[in-house]
Amino acid sequence: MQHYDYIEIKIPAKNQYIGVARLMISGIASRLGFTYDDIEDLKIASSEAITNAVQHAYADDEEGEVVIGCAMYEEKLEIMIADHGSSFDFEETKKHIGPYKDASEERFLREGGLGLYLMETLMDEVKFHQEEGVTVFMTKHLGGERGESEDVQRTANS
Repeated sequence: MQHYDYIEIKIPAKNQYIGVARLMISGIASRLGFTYDDIEDLKIASSEAITNAVQHAYADDEEGEVVIGCAMYEEKLEIMIADHGSSFDFEETKKHIGPYKDASEERFLREGGLGLYLMETLMDEVKFHQEEGVTVFMTKHLGGERGESEDVQRTANS
């Protein structure tokens, strides 16, 4: 099993706290050595997922939470955003997350407009799990997509 550090925060499901989560993700990405452009991509993709949770997860009269978890590896950052409000086991949740399976799941994530498109475009991997709520799982590899740095090294050594 690969070693990683994990940070998790819970924010009220309110628009004014989305910036707090963006700041956390930005700080973690900076600490890991991501480029400015990659950090901006991480912030945009995360904002889309968090905004979707804030706007769609709870009824207007219902108090809710959004959980943001970040697993920091040497070569990547994995971000989980869950709207069910309870803390979760990172490894257990990761086992049950997969790509969307049918058009209704895809439509659910597309409700906010370009959200899913932006997440898929800006991140290296995007998966989600819909059960008690929605959990979005996004991965960004340090130095580009998986295998990209190996291809660049092979080209440079040729």
